[in-house]
Amino acid sequence: LIVMAHRPEHVAPPEIFYNEAEAKKYARNSRMMEIQERLTERALELLALPDDGVPKLLLDIGCGSGMSGETLSEHGHMWVGTDISRAMLDVAAEREVEGDLFLGDMGQGLPFRPAMFDGAVSISAVQWLCNADSTGAEPRVRLKRFFTSLYNSLSRGGRAVLQLYPETPKQAEMITMAAMRAGFSGGLVVDYPNSTRAKKYFLTLMAGPPAEIPKPKGISGSASEDSEAEDGIKMSGRVSGKRRKGDDGKASTGGKCHPDQKGKAWILKKKEIRRKRGYMDVKEDTKYTGRKRKSKALS
Repeated sequence: LIVMAHRPEHVAPPEIFYNEAEAKKYARNSRMMEIQERLTERALELLALPDDGVPKLLLDIGCGSGMSGETLSEHGHMWVGTDISRAMLDVAAEREVEGDLFLGDMGQGLPFRPAMFDGAVSISAVQWLCNADSTGAEPRVRLKRFFTSLYNSLSRGGRAVLQLYPETPKQAEMITMAAMRAGFSGGLVVDYPNSTRAKKYFLTLMAGPPAEIPKPKGISGSASEDSEAEDGIKMSGRVSGKRRKGDDGKASTGGKCHPDQKGKAWILKKKEIRRKRGYMDVKEDTKYTGRKRKSKALS
Protein backbone atom coordinates (compact mmCIF):
# COMPACT_ATOMS: atom_id res chain seq x y z
CA LEU A 1 0.00 0.00 0.00
CA ILE A 2 2.87 2.38 0.71
CA VAL A 3 4.37 1.83 -2.74
CA MET A 4 0.99 2.21 -4.43
CA ALA A 5 0.45 5.58 -2.75
CA HIS A 6 3.55 6.90 -4.51
CA ARG A 7 2.42 5.90 -8.00
CA PRO A 8 1.32 9.03 -9.89
CA GLU A 9 -1.03 7.10 -12.17
CA HIS A 10 -3.18 6.53 -9.08
CA VAL A 11 -3.48 10.28 -8.60
CA ALA A 12 -4.67 11.51 -12.00
CA PRO A 13 -4.37 10.81 -15.74
CA PRO A 14 -0.92 11.78 -17.11
CA GLU A 15 -2.13 14.81 -19.04
CA ILE A 16 -3.52 16.17 -15.76
CA PHE A 17 -0.85 14.96 -13.35
CA TYR A 18 1.94 16.47 -15.45
CA ASN A 19 0.58 20.00 -15.48
CA GLU A 20 2.73 23.09 -16.00
CA ALA A 21 4.01 23.24 -12.43
CA GLU A 22 4.84 19.53 -12.24
CA ALA A 23 6.50 19.56 -15.67
CA LYS A 24 8.82 22.43 -14.75
CA LYS A 25 9.66 20.87 -11.38
CA TYR A 26 10.42 17.57 -13.06
CA ALA A 27 12.67 19.13 -15.68
CA ARG A 28 14.70 21.08 -13.10
CA ASN A 29 15.53 18.06 -10.96
CA SER A 30 19.15 17.18 -11.79
CA ARG A 31 18.90 13.83 -10.03
CA MET A 32 15.91 12.91 -12.18
CA MET A 33 17.85 13.88 -15.28
CA GLU A 34 20.66 11.57 -14.26
CA ILE A 35 18.29 8.65 -13.73
CA GLN A 36 16.56 9.25 -17.07
CA GLU A 37 19.93 9.35 -18.81
CA ARG A 38 21.01 6.04 -17.30
CA LEU A 39 17.75 4.31 -18.19
CA THR A 40 17.97 5.60 -21.76
CA GLU A 41 21.59 4.47 -22.05
CA ARG A 42 20.51 0.99 -21.01
CA ALA A 43 17.58 1.06 -23.44
CA LEU A 44 19.96 1.95 -26.28
CA GLU A 45 22.24 -0.90 -25.25
CA LEU A 46 19.31 -3.33 -25.46
CA LEU A 47 18.17 -1.78 -28.75
CA ALA A 48 21.40 -3.14 -30.27
CA LEU A 49 21.46 -0.80 -33.25
CA PRO A 50 24.06 -1.64 -35.92
CA ASP A 51 27.35 0.16 -35.35
CA ASP A 52 27.71 1.33 -38.95
CA GLY A 53 28.13 5.06 -38.37
CA VAL A 54 24.75 5.85 -39.92
CA PRO A 55 22.35 7.88 -37.73
CA LYS A 56 19.07 6.09 -37.05
CA LEU A 57 15.57 7.54 -36.77
CA LEU A 58 14.12 6.56 -33.41
CA LEU A 59 10.74 7.02 -31.76
CA ASP A 60 10.68 8.19 -28.13
CA ILE A 61 7.32 7.21 -26.63
CA GLY A 62 6.32 9.28 -23.62
CA CYS A 63 9.23 11.61 -24.29
CA GLY A 64 8.15 14.14 -21.63
CA SER A 65 10.50 17.10 -21.35
CA GLY A 66 13.01 15.54 -23.73
CA MET A 67 15.53 14.13 -21.24
CA SER A 68 15.69 10.72 -22.92
CA GLY A 69 15.75 12.37 -26.33
CA GLU A 70 18.89 14.30 -25.39
CA THR A 71 20.66 11.01 -24.76
CA LEU A 72 19.53 9.77 -28.18
CA SER A 73 20.95 12.94 -29.73
CA GLU A 74 24.25 12.48 -27.89
CA HIS A 75 24.57 9.09 -29.57
CA GLY A 76 24.12 10.72 -32.97
CA HIS A 77 20.56 9.59 -33.68
CA MET A 78 17.57 11.55 -34.95
CA TRP A 79 14.34 11.15 -33.03
CA VAL A 80 10.66 11.91 -32.86
CA GLY A 81 9.03 12.27 -29.46
CA THR A 82 5.40 11.86 -28.52
CA ASP A 83 3.71 12.55 -25.20
CA ILE A 84 0.18 13.08 -23.88
CA SER A 85 1.18 16.00 -21.65
CA ARG A 86 1.20 19.36 -23.44
CA ALA A 87 2.99 20.92 -20.45
CA MET A 88 5.85 18.42 -20.70
CA LEU A 89 6.20 19.02 -24.43
CA ASP A 90 6.22 22.78 -23.83
CA VAL A 91 9.16 22.31 -21.46
CA ALA A 92 10.92 20.15 -24.08
CA ALA A 93 10.44 22.93 -26.65
CA GLU A 94 11.78 25.53 -24.20
CA ARG A 95 14.85 23.36 -23.67
CA GLU A 96 15.34 23.34 -27.46
CA VAL A 97 15.71 19.59 -27.82
CA GLU A 98 16.71 18.35 -31.24
CA GLY A 99 13.81 15.95 -31.82
CA ASP A 100 10.43 16.63 -33.40
CA LEU A 101 7.64 16.69 -30.82
CA PHE A 102 4.07 15.43 -31.18
CA LEU A 103 1.15 15.65 -28.77
CA GLY A 104 -0.78 12.40 -28.64
CA ASP A 105 -2.22 9.55 -26.58
CA MET A 106 -0.31 6.33 -27.26
CA GLY A 107 -3.38 4.40 -26.09
CA GLN A 108 -5.22 5.67 -29.17
CA GLY A 109 -2.46 4.34 -31.42
CA LEU A 110 0.68 5.93 -32.85
CA PRO A 111 -0.08 8.09 -35.93
CA PHE A 112 3.02 7.30 -38.00
CA ARG A 113 3.43 5.74 -41.41
CA PRO A 114 4.48 2.08 -41.77
CA ALA A 115 8.16 1.20 -41.28
CA MET A 116 9.04 4.81 -40.45
CA PHE A 117 11.39 4.14 -37.52
CA ASP A 118 14.57 2.11 -37.13
CA GLY A 119 13.78 1.58 -33.46
CA ALA A 120 11.82 2.89 -30.49
CA VAL A 121 12.45 3.55 -26.82
CA SER A 122 10.20 4.48 -23.93
CA ILE A 123 11.22 5.39 -20.40
CA SER A 124 8.72 4.95 -17.57
CA ALA A 125 5.56 5.46 -19.60
CA VAL A 126 3.88 2.30 -20.90
CA GLN A 127 2.40 1.22 -17.53
CA TRP A 128 0.07 4.25 -17.72
CA LEU A 129 -1.90 2.31 -20.35
CA CYS A 130 -3.02 -0.11 -17.64
CA ASN A 131 -5.12 2.54 -15.87
CA ALA A 132 -8.81 2.89 -16.66
CA ASP A 133 -8.82 6.58 -15.77
CA SER A 134 -11.74 7.63 -17.96
CA THR A 135 -15.00 6.22 -19.28
CA GLY A 136 -14.29 3.68 -22.00
CA ALA A 137 -10.55 3.54 -21.25
CA GLU A 138 -10.21 -0.25 -21.31
CA PRO A 139 -6.54 -1.16 -20.66
CA ARG A 140 -6.51 -4.23 -22.91
CA VAL A 141 -7.97 -2.25 -25.81
CA ARG A 142 -5.49 0.59 -25.30
CA LEU A 143 -2.57 -1.83 -25.13
CA LYS A 144 -3.71 -3.51 -28.34
CA ARG A 145 -3.94 -0.18 -30.19
CA PHE A 146 -0.55 0.89 -28.92
CA PHE A 147 1.38 -2.27 -29.74
CA THR A 148 -0.31 -2.81 -33.11
CA SER A 149 0.56 0.72 -34.22
CA LEU A 150 4.08 0.46 -32.78
CA TYR A 151 4.71 -2.77 -34.69
CA ASN A 152 3.43 -1.12 -37.85
CA SER A 153 5.68 1.93 -37.45
CA LEU A 154 8.92 -0.06 -37.09
CA SER A 155 11.05 -1.18 -40.00
CA ARG A 156 11.46 -4.90 -40.59
CA GLY A 157 13.75 -6.25 -37.90
CA GLY A 158 13.49 -3.05 -35.85
CA ARG A 159 13.44 -3.20 -32.08
CA ALA A 160 11.55 -1.41 -29.34
CA VAL A 161 12.85 -1.22 -25.77
CA LEU A 162 10.24 -0.06 -23.28
CA GLN A 163 11.41 0.55 -19.72
CA LEU A 164 8.41 0.33 -17.42
CA TYR A 165 7.31 -0.06 -13.81
CA PRO A 166 4.63 -2.76 -13.70
CA GLU A 167 2.60 -2.63 -10.52
CA THR A 168 2.18 -6.39 -10.24
CA PRO A 169 3.46 -9.52 -12.02
CA LYS A 170 -0.01 -9.88 -13.55
CA GLN A 171 0.24 -6.40 -15.05
CA ALA A 172 3.68 -7.18 -16.46
CA GLU A 173 2.25 -10.33 -18.06
CA MET A 174 -0.71 -8.42 -19.52
CA ILE A 175 1.59 -5.86 -21.14
CA THR A 176 3.96 -8.50 -22.49
CA MET A 177 1.17 -10.66 -23.92
CA ALA A 178 -0.39 -7.64 -25.63
CA ALA A 179 2.93 -7.06 -27.40
CA MET A 180 3.20 -10.71 -28.47
CA ARG A 181 -0.34 -10.68 -29.86
CA ALA A 182 0.54 -7.64 -31.97
CA GLY A 183 3.26 -9.66 -33.71
CA PHE A 184 6.36 -8.88 -31.67
CA SER A 185 8.85 -11.43 -30.47
CA GLY A 186 11.08 -10.89 -27.44
CA GLY A 187 10.24 -10.51 -23.78
CA LEU A 188 11.11 -8.88 -20.48
CA VAL A 189 14.71 -8.22 -19.52
CA VAL A 190 14.82 -7.71 -15.76
CA ASP A 191 18.00 -6.09 -14.46
CA TYR A 192 18.90 -6.79 -10.81
CA PRO A 193 16.06 -9.31 -10.42
CA ASN A 194 16.98 -10.12 -6.81
CA SER A 195 16.70 -6.55 -5.60
CA THR A 196 13.40 -4.89 -4.74
CA ARG A 197 14.73 -1.37 -5.26
CA ALA A 198 17.30 -1.79 -8.00
CA LYS A 199 15.11 -4.00 -10.19
CA LYS A 200 14.39 -2.54 -13.63
CA TYR A 201 12.05 -3.94 -16.29
CA PHE A 202 12.85 -3.51 -19.99
CA LEU A 203 10.34 -4.98 -22.42
CA THR A 204 12.62 -5.78 -25.37
CA LEU A 205 10.68 -6.38 -28.58
CA MET A 206 11.61 -7.36 -32.14
CA ALA A 207 9.48 -6.57 -35.18
CA GLY A 208 10.66 -9.44 -37.30
CA PRO A 209 12.32 -12.82 -36.92
CA PRO A 210 12.87 -13.86 -33.30
CA ALA A 211 16.29 -13.05 -31.89
CA GLU A 212 18.04 -13.88 -28.66
CA ILE A 213 16.90 -11.69 -25.77
CA PRO A 214 19.84 -9.79 -24.22
CA LYS A 215 21.07 -10.91 -20.83
CA PRO A 216 20.00 -8.88 -17.79
CA LYS A 217 22.38 -7.11 -15.47
CA GLY A 218 22.87 -8.04 -11.82
CA ILE A 219 21.96 -11.73 -12.06
CA SER A 220 24.76 -12.75 -9.68
CA GLY A 221 22.60 -11.84 -6.69
CA SER A 222 24.25 -8.55 -5.77
CA ALA A 223 21.77 -5.68 -5.82
CA SER A 224 24.41 -2.96 -5.80
CA GLU A 225 26.99 -4.01 -8.37
CA ASP A 226 26.30 -1.04 -10.63
CA SER A 227 25.69 2.63 -9.97
CA GLU A 228 22.36 2.24 -11.75
CA ALA A 229 21.19 0.54 -8.58
CA GLU A 230 21.10 3.89 -6.76
CA ASP A 231 17.97 4.46 -8.72
CA GLY A 232 15.48 6.36 -6.68
CA ILE A 233 12.01 5.29 -5.61
CA LYS A 234 9.62 3.68 -8.05
CA MET A 235 7.36 6.45 -9.39
CA SER A 236 5.82 4.75 -12.37
CA GLY A 237 5.18 7.11 -15.20
CA ARG A 238 8.35 9.00 -14.33
CA VAL A 239 11.05 8.39 -11.72
CA SER A 240 11.58 10.13 -8.40
CA GLY A 241 14.96 11.61 -7.60
CA LYS A 242 15.54 10.20 -4.12
CA ARG A 243 18.79 8.38 -3.50
CA ARG A 244 18.80 4.98 -1.85
CA LYS A 245 20.59 4.73 1.46
CA GLY A 246 22.71 1.82 2.57
CA ASP A 247 22.93 0.23 5.98
CA ASP A 248 25.35 2.92 7.15
CA GLY A 249 22.88 5.70 6.33
CA LYS A 250 25.00 7.04 3.46
CA ALA A 251 23.81 7.29 -0.11
CA SER A 252 24.59 4.04 -1.87
CA THR A 253 26.68 4.18 -5.01
CA GLY A 254 27.03 0.48 -5.66
CA GLY A 255 30.14 -1.40 -6.67
CA LYS A 256 30.98 -0.47 -10.25
CA CYS A 257 30.89 3.26 -10.76
CA HIS A 258 29.97 3.24 -14.42
CA PRO A 259 28.32 0.90 -16.92
CA ASP A 260 30.76 -1.54 -18.48
CA GLN A 261 33.74 0.25 -16.88
CA LYS A 262 33.83 2.98 -19.54
CA GLY A 263 36.76 4.71 -17.89
CA LYS A 264 38.05 8.18 -17.10
CA ALA A 265 37.74 9.62 -20.63
CA TRP A 266 34.05 8.70 -20.78
CA ILE A 267 33.42 10.22 -17.33
CA LEU A 268 35.17 13.48 -18.24
CA LYS A 269 33.18 13.74 -21.46
CA LYS A 270 29.85 13.24 -19.67
CA LYS A 271 30.78 15.81 -17.02
CA GLU A 272 31.69 18.35 -19.69
CA ILE A 273 28.34 17.81 -21.43
CA ARG A 274 26.52 18.41 -18.14
CA ARG A 275 28.50 21.61 -17.49
CA LYS A 276 27.59 22.93 -20.95
CA ARG A 277 23.93 22.26 -20.18
CA GLY A 278 24.15 24.43 -17.11
CA TYR A 279 24.19 21.83 -14.35
CA MET A 280 25.55 23.36 -11.15
CA ASP A 281 26.17 20.11 -9.26
CA VAL A 282 28.95 18.67 -11.45
CA LYS A 283 31.96 17.85 -9.29
CA GLU A 284 35.40 19.23 -10.12
CA ASP A 285 37.81 16.96 -12.00
CA THR A 286 40.56 15.54 -9.80
CA LYS A 287 43.28 12.92 -10.03
CA TYR A 288 40.78 10.51 -8.45
CA THR A 289 38.18 10.95 -11.21
CA GLY A 290 37.39 7.59 -12.76
CA ARG A 291 39.26 5.54 -10.19
CA LYS A 292 37.60 2.46 -8.82
CA ARG A 293 37.12 2.87 -5.10
CA LYS A 294 38.34 0.15 -2.80
CA SER A 295 35.85 -1.24 -0.34
CA LYS A 296 36.78 -0.61 3.28
CA ALA A 297 37.43 -3.69 5.38
CA LEU A 298 35.06 -4.16 8.29
CA SER A 299 36.71 -4.03 11.69
